[in-house]
Amino acid sequence: MRIKNHPIIDFEHKKKISFTFNNKKITGFESDCIASALHAHGVKILTKSLKYDLPRGFFCGIGKCSSCLMRVNGIPNVRTCIAPLKQGIKVEMQGKFSELPSAKFEEKPKETINVDVLVVGAGPAGLCASIEAAKQGVSVLLVDENMCVGGQLIKQTHKFFGSQNEKAGTRGIVISEDLKKEINDLEKVGKINLMLNSTVIGYYEGEKNLHKFMVVKRKNYDSFLIEVNTKTAVFACGAMENMLLFPGNDLPGVYGAGSVQTLMNVFGVKPGKKVLMIGAGNVGLIVSYQLLQAGIDVDRVVEAAPFIGGYHVHAAKLRRCGVPIYTSHSIKEVYGKDCVEGAVVIKLDRNWQPIKGSEEYVACDTVCLAVGLTPSTRLLYQIGVKMDFVSEAGGYVAMHDDFMQTSIKGIFVAGDSSGIEEASTAMIEGKIAGISMALFLGYEDVKKLQSKYIEELKKLREGPFGEKARVAKKKIKRLMEEN
Repeated sequence: MRIKNHPIIDFEHKKKISFTFNNKKITGFESDCIASALHAHGVKILTKSLKYDLPRGFFCGIGKCSSCLMRVNGIPNVRTCIAPLKQGIKVEMQGKFSELPSAKFEEKPKETINVDVLVVGAGPAGLCASIEAAKQGVSVLLVDENMCVGGQLIKQTHKFFGSQNEKAGTRGIVISEDLKKEINDLEKVGKINLMLNSTVIGYYEGEKNLHKFMVVKRKNYDSFLIEVNTKTAVFACGAMENMLLFPGNDLPGVYGAGSVQTLMNVFGVKPGKKVLMIGAGNVGLIVSYQLLQAGIDVDRVVEAAPFIGGYHVHAAKLRRCGVPIYTSHSIKEVYGKDCVEGAVVIKLDRNWQPIKGSEEYVACDTVCLAVGLTPSTRLLYQIGVKMDFVSEAGGYVAMHDDFMQTSIKGIFVAGDSSGIEEASTAMIEGKIAGISMALFLGYEDVKKLQSKYIEELKKLREGPFGEKARVAKKKIKRLMEEN
């Protein structure tokens, strides 16, 4: 299932290593996560549901769901989609009757870090926030639970739209490398402390106007606590894939669009051989074309709305490749014993109701859901930030002002956590948050730069495709002022 030839990506797999899966010796690469190495060998069933013992497989690819939890070296519930593959590890499926290990409680953190700025999430927003803050001279701790920095950028092989300031004409994977280099350069001179394979799990009231967080640092699939005391923090936690309700939606072979990109464009592994794409927004159209680039057949794209939601330039590329796009259609159910073997699509009327007798069977081994995202806001809830539901922003989001500061002083937000948009806007919001945190810490000479970025963001949201974001931010600003 490895991708042999790709028109854009040259997969530079690191050293080949061996490990065991259910006592069977297999191989992978040091650049793999555990789940991608298993997928490369055709292993789609990663775990079983606790109650009904049903098969579960790779779905989100970012450690947000429970479909890839496995036992590694005796440690249960390892998120194999973000856990790096290591030489000689022992990987086992866990299910209904898994034996639990003896628990060990850590009374105290092993380490305490004091820092000016904590950045949670190393995607486009978090990277830009870290860089801007560090350039002003403040100390930055950047925490991410993945194996590398970049977030969604490391999956984006298409060229960005916008202006030159927003890297127009540059592929996301290139932008990711550029930002990574800036982070590494700032890390070398001690301005940024980068902490990967780590998760911020809790917030506590600190002393002397400090915010206290607990971070779980993972090492060799074991973990330990770190206490972080910071003057200010920005949450750039991204978003989670939305799910659709239909029979068979939990079968291995049903993926979120982001996880399909992860397997293909990060690890060079095919998610399947024939794909049914659900959703004709930008994500659905772009991922469909990327599937074709990876040598994977896309049977069709179906969209419940009566129109294509994404840029028509992306739709045109698919149609030129012979991939049909069906509007006013949706998925009815998925068939398969242990994995996806086929699906049924159905036509919808003007009221979005299924039309009886319009069912069509589609033979496929993969169903990709590109049906939107929900902002990741759990930590913001825990902190006590004012939250509200804004449909145009993708769900419940933190109320924030033009400077990306929330209802709690010193707590900022940026990127998809503040409302679902494109990576270009996430990067500018990150820059604004980074500069605003420096200003919060007393660096008064950054006001002109802050105004410049705010104006750039305003220009980027101009035009018909920015209308939804403009409405969302207007609502958020009004709700912020009311409270």
